[in-house]
Amino acid sequence: MDEPPEPARFERYVTELFAAEDPILSNIRARHAAENLPTINVSPEEGKLLHLLLLTIGATNVLEIGSLGGYSGVWLARALPATGKLITIEKDPRHAKIAREAFASAGLSKKVQLIEGAALDVLPTLAPGFDAVFIDADKEPLPKYFDWGMRLLRRGGLLLCDNAFFHGAAVDPNDRSGPALGVRAFNALAARDPRLVATIIPVRDGLAVGLKVRDSA
Repeated sequence: MDEPPEPARFERYVTELFAAEDPILSNIRARHAAENLPTINVSPEEGKLLHLLLLTIGATNVLEIGSLGGYSGVWLARALPATGKLITIEKDPRHAKIAREAFASAGLSKKVQLIEGAALDVLPTLAPGFDAVFIDADKEPLPKYFDWGMRLLRRGGLLLCDNAFFHGAAVDPNDRSGPALGVRAFNALAARDPRLVATIIPVRDGLAVGLKVRDSA
Protein backbone atom coordinates (compact mmCIF):
# COMPACT_ATOMS: atom_id res chain seq x y z
CA MET A 1 0.00 0.00 0.00
CA ASP A 2 1.36 3.43 -0.92
CA GLU A 3 2.32 5.79 1.89
CA PRO A 4 -0.16 8.68 2.34
CA PRO A 5 1.05 12.06 1.11
CA GLU A 6 2.69 14.24 3.74
CA PRO A 7 0.59 17.19 5.01
CA ALA A 8 2.67 19.76 3.12
CA ARG A 9 1.57 18.22 -0.18
CA PHE A 10 -2.08 18.61 0.79
CA GLU A 11 -1.46 22.22 1.79
CA ARG A 12 0.19 22.97 -1.55
CA TYR A 13 -2.68 21.28 -3.37
CA VAL A 14 -5.31 23.33 -1.52
CA THR A 15 -3.37 26.57 -1.95
CA GLU A 16 -2.75 26.09 -5.65
CA LEU A 17 -6.32 25.01 -6.43
CA PHE A 18 -8.42 27.08 -4.02
CA ALA A 19 -6.29 29.85 -2.50
CA ALA A 20 -3.85 31.08 -5.12
CA GLU A 21 -2.69 34.57 -4.21
CA ASP A 22 -3.25 37.51 -6.51
CA PRO A 23 -0.37 39.98 -7.00
CA ILE A 24 -1.60 42.19 -4.14
CA LEU A 25 -1.46 39.37 -1.59
CA SER A 26 1.87 38.13 -2.96
CA ASN A 27 3.33 41.61 -2.68
CA ILE A 28 2.10 41.97 0.89
CA ARG A 29 3.82 38.75 1.90
CA ALA A 30 6.97 39.83 0.06
CA ARG A 31 6.90 43.11 1.99
CA HIS A 32 6.63 41.17 5.24
CA ALA A 33 9.77 39.25 4.32
CA ALA A 34 11.63 42.38 3.24
CA GLU A 35 10.75 44.11 6.52
CA ASN A 36 11.72 41.03 8.57
CA LEU A 37 8.28 40.75 10.13
CA PRO A 38 7.71 37.61 12.21
CA THR A 39 6.68 34.72 9.95
CA ILE A 40 3.44 34.18 11.84
CA ASN A 41 0.78 35.46 9.43
CA VAL A 42 -1.92 33.08 8.26
CA SER A 43 -1.20 30.92 5.23
CA PRO A 44 -3.10 31.41 1.96
CA GLU A 45 -5.32 28.39 2.64
CA GLU A 46 -6.14 29.75 6.10
CA GLY A 47 -6.87 33.15 4.62
CA LYS A 48 -9.25 31.59 2.11
CA LEU A 49 -10.97 29.62 4.88
CA LEU A 50 -11.46 32.78 6.95
CA HIS A 51 -12.79 34.56 3.86
CA LEU A 52 -15.25 31.72 3.21
CA LEU A 53 -16.45 31.57 6.82
CA LEU A 54 -17.27 35.28 6.78
CA LEU A 55 -19.17 34.90 3.53
CA THR A 56 -21.26 32.04 4.95
CA ILE A 57 -22.66 34.27 7.71
CA GLY A 58 -22.95 37.42 5.60
CA ALA A 59 -20.54 39.27 7.89
CA THR A 60 -20.49 43.06 7.70
CA ASN A 61 -18.80 43.99 10.98
CA VAL A 62 -15.62 42.10 11.94
CA LEU A 63 -13.00 42.47 14.66
CA GLU A 64 -9.41 41.25 14.32
CA ILE A 65 -7.12 41.08 17.35
CA GLY A 66 -3.57 41.21 15.99
CA SER A 67 -3.02 42.87 12.60
CA LEU A 68 0.67 42.08 12.07
CA GLY A 69 1.33 43.39 8.54
CA GLY A 70 -2.23 43.27 7.23
CA TYR A 71 -2.16 39.99 5.28
CA SER A 72 -5.00 38.29 7.17
CA GLY A 73 -6.88 41.57 7.32
CA VAL A 74 -6.98 41.75 3.52
CA TRP A 75 -8.53 38.27 3.36
CA LEU A 76 -11.09 39.30 5.99
CA ALA A 77 -11.95 42.70 4.54
CA ARG A 78 -12.38 41.30 1.03
CA ALA A 79 -15.21 39.12 2.35
CA LEU A 80 -17.19 42.17 3.49
CA PRO A 81 -19.64 44.18 1.39
CA ALA A 82 -18.79 47.71 0.29
CA THR A 83 -20.47 49.06 3.42
CA GLY A 84 -18.74 46.54 5.71
CA LYS A 85 -16.14 47.35 8.36
CA LEU A 86 -13.09 45.56 9.72
CA ILE A 87 -11.67 46.87 12.98
CA THR A 88 -8.18 45.50 13.55
CA ILE A 89 -5.99 46.04 16.61
CA GLU A 90 -2.17 46.14 16.54
CA LYS A 91 0.14 47.13 19.39
CA ASP A 92 3.40 47.40 17.40
CA PRO A 93 3.63 50.80 15.62
CA ARG A 94 5.92 49.46 12.88
CA HIS A 95 3.61 46.55 12.14
CA ALA A 96 0.64 48.93 12.14
CA LYS A 97 2.32 51.18 9.56
CA ILE A 98 3.01 48.23 7.27
CA ALA A 99 -0.56 46.96 7.72
CA ARG A 100 -2.03 50.35 6.79
CA GLU A 101 0.06 50.36 3.63
CA ALA A 102 -1.13 46.83 2.85
CA PHE A 103 -4.77 47.85 3.18
CA ALA A 104 -4.15 50.88 0.98
CA SER A 105 -2.46 48.76 -1.69
CA ALA A 106 -5.51 46.47 -1.71
CA GLY A 107 -7.92 49.40 -2.00
CA LEU A 108 -9.43 48.60 1.39
CA SER A 109 -8.58 51.67 3.46
CA LYS A 110 -12.23 52.77 3.64
CA LYS A 111 -13.30 49.36 4.94
CA VAL A 112 -10.60 49.00 7.58
CA GLN A 113 -10.08 50.85 10.84
CA LEU A 114 -6.73 50.02 12.42
CA ILE A 115 -6.44 50.89 16.11
CA GLU A 116 -2.95 51.04 17.58
CA GLY A 117 -2.65 49.85 21.15
CA ALA A 118 -2.63 46.86 23.45
CA ALA A 119 -5.69 44.73 22.76
CA LEU A 120 -6.75 44.54 26.40
CA ASP A 121 -6.77 48.34 26.53
CA VAL A 122 -8.70 48.72 23.27
CA LEU A 123 -11.32 45.98 23.66
CA PRO A 124 -13.25 47.67 26.50
CA THR A 125 -13.76 50.72 24.26
CA LEU A 126 -15.55 48.78 21.51
CA ALA A 127 -19.31 48.38 21.15
CA PRO A 128 -20.69 44.81 20.99
CA GLY A 129 -22.42 43.36 17.96
CA PHE A 130 -19.58 42.01 15.81
CA ASP A 131 -20.43 39.31 13.29
CA ALA A 132 -17.02 37.67 13.75
CA VAL A 133 -13.98 38.05 15.98
CA PHE A 134 -10.65 36.70 14.70
CA ILE A 135 -7.88 36.33 17.28
CA ASP A 136 -4.27 36.01 16.11
CA ALA A 137 -2.23 37.68 18.83
CA ASP A 138 -0.05 36.90 21.84
CA LYS A 139 -1.02 33.57 23.36
CA GLU A 140 -0.71 34.03 27.12
CA PRO A 141 -3.75 36.36 27.37
CA LEU A 142 -5.93 34.13 25.15
CA PRO A 143 -8.42 33.35 27.94
CA LYS A 144 -8.99 37.10 28.36
CA TYR A 145 -9.37 37.48 24.59
CA PHE A 146 -11.93 34.67 24.70
CA ASP A 147 -13.96 36.53 27.31
CA TRP A 148 -13.85 39.78 25.36
CA GLY A 149 -14.61 38.04 22.09
CA MET A 150 -17.73 36.48 23.55
CA ARG A 151 -18.84 39.81 25.03
CA LEU A 152 -18.42 41.62 21.73
CA LEU A 153 -19.81 38.90 19.45
CA ARG A 154 -23.47 38.83 18.44
CA ARG A 155 -25.53 35.66 18.71
CA GLY A 156 -25.00 33.78 15.45
CA GLY A 157 -21.50 35.21 15.08
CA LEU A 158 -18.19 33.39 14.71
CA LEU A 159 -15.31 33.28 17.19
CA LEU A 160 -12.11 32.38 15.33
CA CYS A 161 -8.61 31.82 16.71
CA ASP A 162 -5.41 30.90 14.90
CA ASN A 163 -2.65 28.61 16.25
CA ALA A 164 -5.04 26.37 18.17
CA PHE A 165 -2.38 23.63 18.15
CA PHE A 166 0.47 26.10 18.84
CA HIS A 167 3.12 23.97 17.17
CA GLY A 168 2.12 20.92 19.20
CA ALA A 169 2.18 22.63 22.60
CA ALA A 170 -1.60 22.28 22.90
CA VAL A 171 -1.22 18.51 23.30
CA ASP A 172 2.04 18.52 25.27
CA PRO A 173 1.22 18.50 29.01
CA ASN A 174 4.91 18.98 29.80
CA ASP A 175 4.92 22.41 28.16
CA ARG A 176 4.03 24.74 31.02
CA SER A 177 5.06 27.96 29.28
CA GLY A 178 2.71 30.91 29.46
CA PRO A 179 1.77 30.78 25.76
CA ALA A 180 1.10 27.02 25.85
CA LEU A 181 -1.08 27.38 28.93
CA GLY A 182 -2.93 30.24 27.27
CA VAL A 183 -3.68 28.18 24.16
CA ARG A 184 -4.86 25.16 26.15
CA ALA A 185 -7.05 27.35 28.34
CA PHE A 186 -8.61 29.03 25.29
CA ASN A 187 -9.35 25.68 23.67
CA ALA A 188 -10.91 24.36 26.88
CA LEU A 189 -13.10 27.45 27.19
CA ALA A 190 -14.24 27.14 23.58
CA ALA A 191 -15.05 23.45 24.04
CA ARG A 192 -17.02 23.86 27.28
CA ASP A 193 -18.79 27.21 27.01
CA PRO A 194 -22.53 26.46 26.57
CA ARG A 195 -22.93 29.65 24.53
CA LEU A 196 -20.63 28.29 21.83
CA VAL A 197 -20.61 25.34 19.44
CA ALA A 198 -16.96 24.95 18.54
CA THR A 199 -14.25 22.75 17.07
CA ILE A 200 -10.71 22.99 15.72
CA ILE A 201 -10.17 22.73 11.99
CA PRO A 202 -6.75 21.10 11.43
CA VAL A 203 -5.49 23.57 8.85
CA ARG A 204 -1.83 24.51 9.31
CA ASP A 205 -1.40 25.19 13.05
CA GLY A 206 -5.10 24.72 13.81
CA LEU A 207 -7.99 27.16 13.50
CA ALA A 208 -10.48 27.20 16.37
CA VAL A 209 -13.98 27.98 15.06
CA GLY A 210 -16.99 28.60 17.26
CA LEU A 211 -20.56 29.69 16.56
CA LYS A 212 -22.18 31.73 19.33
CA VAL A 213 -25.61 30.14 19.71
CA ARG A 214 -26.85 31.95 22.81
CA ASP A 215 -26.14 35.12 24.75
CA SER A 216 -26.10 33.65 28.25
CA ALA A 217 -24.97 30.40 29.80
